[in-house]
Amino acid sequence: MSSRLPPFSGLTAFYAAVRHGTLTGAARELNVSQPAVSRRIAALEQDLGCRLFDRSHKPARLTQQGREMMRALRTGFGQIEAAAETIRRGNAKRVVTVTGPSGFVGFWLIPKLAELEAAFPEVTIRIISQEYGDPDRPGDVSIRYGMASEADPLARRILGDEVFPVASPHYLSRHPSPPALSKMTLLTMESARQHWHDWPSWFEAAGERMPVGVRQLDFNSYAMLVNAALAGQGVCLCWSGLLDSFLNTGAMVRLDGPSARSVRGYFITRRDGLAASAEVTGIHDWIVAEAAIQGG
Repeated sequence: MSSRLPPFSGLTAFYAAVRHGTLTGAARELNVSQPAVSRRIAALEQDLGCRLFDRSHKPARLTQQGREMMRALRTGFGQIEAAAETIRRGNAKRVVTVTGPSGFVGFWLIPKLAELEAAFPEVTIRIISQEYGDPDRPGDVSIRYGMASEADPLARRILGDEVFPVASPHYLSRHPSPPALSKMTLLTMESARQHWHDWPSWFEAAGERMPVGVRQLDFNSYAMLVNAALAGQGVCLCWSGLLDSFLNTGAMVRLDGPSARSVRGYFITRRDGLAASAEVTGIHDWIVAEAAIQGG
């Protein structure tokens, strides 16, 4: 007597038909027609040499042989389904979303992204730019710019204690040395001033007066403003640690003169606070540690 397995298509058709109770339900699950399910079950019965359904009743009932086959399939397919789910969970990467202002994302986080991914190879990291934070769409790890008094009680300040002016060497070469800010073009974000530490508040914090009649160029995002500075269009404000990738390469130069200590800065929080998952906590702590290395 042969020990070969019955046709797999017949086994799956029979298993689906019993679980759904109808050929229509089985056909929908298997993405085939109802007659195809019927033919597969008939081929299985022919291979086994017995009837699996007693079709003299409506609805059809399982025969003794049908019940025996279903018990075996429940055990076998059940083990396969459990193993498949375990494998899927093991292979599925955890997704952690990091949200932050465009300036932080573009100039601080992206240059470090390869190191971050290497530190968490089992995690898919999704980066979303949000200028001032969206309370309805918080990230697993959220960085936002603002006042210390506005921050979540569990938030940690990571960047922005010191604020100072920077410019490209190309721009500075067109001005006398040492250059005076009153003679330079100041790159501003007037539309975001209620959220942002812009030139008027910087001069005030530095104990100076905003020069009267100074030329300004206005932008509505910090990323655009920094790109303008890199292109030699003027002077922009830099938060300690934020533009180090440009300062270290000489693409930007810190101007001599005053700096300011700001009550505004970049704050980091994690979703669910202290109850956050290990992956979220790990990425949160990695960003905090990297910012501390830079003296943020």
